[in-house]
Amino acid sequence: MTKAPLWTAEDAAIATDGRAIGDWSVTGVSIDSRSLKPGEMFVPLKDARDGHDFIDGARENGAGAIMSERQNEDTPALIVDETILALHGMAAYARQRSRAKRIAVTGSVGKTSVKDALAHILAGYGPTHKSIKSYNNHWGVPLTLANMAKETEFGVFETGMNHAGELTQLSKIVMPDVALITTVAPAHLAHFENVKAIADAKAEIMLGLKPRGVLILNADNQYTPHIKAQADKNRINYITFGRDAAADVHVITSETHADGSTLTAQIGTQSVDVTLNVAGKHWVSNAAACLAVIHALDLDLDIAAQRLEDIGATAGRGAVHNISIDGKSVTVIDDSYNANPTSMAAAIAVLGAQAGRKLAVLGDMFELGKDELAMHAALTEPLEAAGVARVIVTGECMRALRGAMPQKMRGAWTADWAAALDALSAELIDGDVVLVKGSNSVGLSKLVDAIIKSGDA
Repeated sequence: MTKAPLWTAEDAAIATDGRAIGDWSVTGVSIDSRSLKPGEMFVPLKDARDGHDFIDGARENGAGAIMSERQNEDTPALIVDETILALHGMAAYARQRSRAKRIAVTGSVGKTSVKDALAHILAGYGPTHKSIKSYNNHWGVPLTLANMAKETEFGVFETGMNHAGELTQLSKIVMPDVALITTVAPAHLAHFENVKAIADAKAEIMLGLKPRGVLILNADNQYTPHIKAQADKNRINYITFGRDAAADVHVITSETHADGSTLTAQIGTQSVDVTLNVAGKHWVSNAAACLAVIHALDLDLDIAAQRLEDIGATAGRGAVHNISIDGKSVTVIDDSYNANPTSMAAAIAVLGAQAGRKLAVLGDMFELGKDELAMHAALTEPLEAAGVARVIVTGECMRALRGAMPQKMRGAWTADWAAALDALSAELIDGDVVLVKGSNSVGLSKLVDAIIKSGDA
């Protein structure tokens, strides 16, 4: 089935104040010549490399048109003054031509999981568009908007930051109807004086809200009163979710087991029961956050509860793999995409709920600032509480954790994922459950991939 055109040459020229060469249409927008699908427009951004160097590759891969700052491009092309600004122009045009309700999601923990969950839920109400992967920065957010079809009814946008001021810009690009802060926790402390400063940066998401838009806050987070005060000052409407009895979406009861949770939430006069088939008590909070968004959009909460039941963990964010290696049955929990102290503790708790001997391969948590070694060492407490037998660590900061752990828990210290894989292979016995988690740049996702590939056929 042929994909419908997303952009015509005429619309793209209007959106970017550019000059179209040829009469063309494209089915999407891509900034990566390698993953570009035939028929999409290639947008060459300038970063460590100049994307213009990859235009020939994009054409070879079937690009429907090329955006370029060069004046001598062959048809089909769109000539602009600056590609990143042109991408922002396409984002604004896409936003204006669609009547979609837009939801912006940020938070120190859980924003990608909640974004994906919301997109799944909202697809039960109408055509839904979302950020792919973690496209949540100065190019990822406008790229996501530029790929949103006019017919979209709901758009879910992940917005991230590691410096003050970033979310102001991103929120004003999205102009959301609903803005959600999942939680505020120690992350990116290398760029902030303290966690309160992180809360201030997260609060910036309210600055792009549409008139009469709604801000959603975690009632159980200690920084929420501080953000509420800012919302009141800016005359922003807000609702809350959580276990706090005063929360607008109040989790009355919940029960967590190894493979998921059940919860009951009170929303106004309505009681909603939810079954979750993804592990971790943090998913109770994620589910409440999703219900708060559905409540803010005035949609049927029962549909949301039904669709929450279908949600599963994704690669790098809690996906579970049951593998046979050399005749040994092993369970691997892949939480390798990212890490900070809060998400580490949550993942370790998930490991603790599993049956079998528990092992962990943990990589450095980055951007934690001056107290980073103490934060790594502090993971000893949740590891002991979870009954983890052995811990293999990767990276310089993880030396602090290894030194703090009891001798019997100390597995190898390794410099990289490949050495960690060798160390893990030497430890494994039948029935083991292994958690793999660290900041993305540690590369532990490669360890997970290698384990899966090495499994017995």
